[in-house]
Amino acid sequence: MIIKAKNSVKKSHSFFKAWSVMSLRNRIAFYYTIMTAVLIALVFATIYVTVERIVYRQFDEEIKKEVSEILSDANISTHDFKGFDSFQNRDIDAGDGDSDNDSIKKKTVNVDTEFIQLVDSTGQVINKSSSLSWCVLAFNPDQDGAAYFNSSFGGSMVRQAQVPLINSSGKTLGYLIVAVPLKNAMIVLHDLHDIFFFSFPVIILTLFMLTRLIAGKSIRPIEKVIATAEKMTQAHLDQRIPLPYHHDELYRLSATFNALIDRMEDAFQREKHFTANASHELKTPLSIVKGTLEVLVRKPREREHYETRIQFCLKELNRMARLIDQLLMIARHESNKMQPHIETVELSKNLESLRERMQPSADTKNISITIDNRENARIAADPGMLDMICENIVSNAIKYSSTGSSIAIAVQRNADTIVCSISDQGIGIPAEKLNSIFERFYRVDESRNSGTGGFGLGLSIVKKLADLQHIKVSVTSETNRGTTFFLTFPAAEVHCSDHFVPA
Repeated sequence: MIIKAKNSVKKSHSFFKAWSVMSLRNRIAFYYTIMTAVLIALVFATIYVTVERIVYRQFDEEIKKEVSEILSDANISTHDFKGFDSFQNRDIDAGDGDSDNDSIKKKTVNVDTEFIQLVDSTGQVINKSSSLSWCVLAFNPDQDGAAYFNSSFGGSMVRQAQVPLINSSGKTLGYLIVAVPLKNAMIVLHDLHDIFFFSFPVIILTLFMLTRLIAGKSIRPIEKVIATAEKMTQAHLDQRIPLPYHHDELYRLSATFNALIDRMEDAFQREKHFTANASHELKTPLSIVKGTLEVLVRKPREREHYETRIQFCLKELNRMARLIDQLLMIARHESNKMQPHIETVELSKNLESLRERMQPSADTKNISITIDNRENARIAADPGMLDMICENIVSNAIKYSSTGSSIAIAVQRNADTIVCSISDQGIGIPAEKLNSIFERFYRVDESRNSGTGGFGLGLSIVKKLADLQHIKVSVTSETNRGTTFFLTFPAAEVHCSDHFVPA
């Protein structure tokens, strides 16, 4: 028993394994064929049963007519039967009969004619037609009323009726049994059964092949999706799926897959550039620090020389630390882990604090920072993020401004917004490059920026932090005359009315 159970489990496992690797086209054809087979089987069964009932109903009507004629000829009523004397001197043969053929009728049974038999209440034969010869018709003693059923007679099927003969007091004295042959009808029913039986598997097999063919043509776009996906690698992200002619679900699948590939290609290219640029930016200060330290350890030097070189190395390490912090901030933003803590901020205090922090750096180039803050503006922003936005803009202004110039910060109130502008008198940005300055690692002039210590990440961070707080950032610039950044804030009162609760 255990061995049989194990074999059964193995067979089941093999079946499910084979089913799991079956192609989609075959599964569609299989499911459709199974459902259609059930429907066709029901239709065939219904047709066969209906035809059979119609045939039997016609025979029953014929038998009823024959019973009525027999009783009418004998002047007998089924509910006022006065005895079998009415049949004693009457011929109940259904046919006219030929006296010369009586001897033949007694030896053989003609199954192509009608048969009549009269029995008493116990089933004893009282009289019968000559066509029955030595045979008798079947009798059902358990039947109370008139009954119609099939029976076997002379090697062939017959349809017979058993009609009770009841006297005036309600007692059944006997039965009149009439039968007709079913030979021709059975041939028809048998042929119909054979047609259904042998045509069913042919229909199902043909249906399966046609459904498989149609399903294969219908899911051809899916095959193209698979083929395209198999060809796709990092070096071949330009592969696209041809769109089907019909704008159906498969068209939407192909279009959605192409859009997904577009996003993947764009993301891969951005990450490729990001990795390359980040590696380059980190490699440069590491190489400088490594080379400086290698020179220092070659031979003893003066203390001042060590201090100068160590300070230089610390400066480069600080640049690396800033770059890593900026990269982490961008990564946090892109992973949706950075959430602003919006609160009401007095812009004037924020700008004054900014000037105090940035003035020492500006003093190295003798650059003055002025603030025109005649508006007592209150804005809705994250204080830490706002400081980082302003510091990056002012830091860029200091880097690219000439010695002895100035940086002007101004605040202006409009109808429902507050605009903060930061202007410098630096080298400016060409008009055709203004739309690219917020991209990561983008530098307007690579040779120019390399000497300033920038990474091309500052303005990218400015844009991302501004978008998080719904702050609009715009810029205007003129080459060799300066650049102005505009920060457009929603006023604190307006922002509060838009589901904002001040901290």
